[in-house]
Amino acid sequence: MNVLEEGTALTIDFNKLRKIGEARQSVVPVVLQHAATREVLFVGYANELALQETLKTRRAVLWSTSRNELWRKGETSGDTLDLVAVRVNCEQNSLLYIVQPRKGGVCHTKDVSGKTRETCYYRELADTDLAFL
Repeated sequence: MNVLEEGTALTIDFNKLRKIGEARQSVVPVVLQHAATREVLFVGYANELALQETLKTRRAVLWSTSRNELWRKGETSGDTLDLVAVRVNCEQNSLLYIVQPRKGGVCHTKDVSGKTRETCYYRELADTDLAFL
């Protein structure tokens, strides 16, 4: 079991953006939203190349900040995300990919039955979880 992804301890990585900056990765956050349900599926990052590939292939392509390479969502899992639209925010420092999953799953984690989760936001915080602050 991956303790970070499946454990019950709250270990939010408040240093994620600092690490990206220290690695000198030129990226913007990308919110991926389900076209039909409008549910937020997950947040990733894109550099210029990832955005170009997304627009060219009409599939969600991101930049893996941990592997420092293009991440073509679903390339290994089969959980591809077809692109419906790309939007940019008013300050032009983040993107919204509106996508349609080809299969039911989106997250790289699986639920207790072994099925790929439909969103990466599968845990809900309670007020008591914030005691670590």
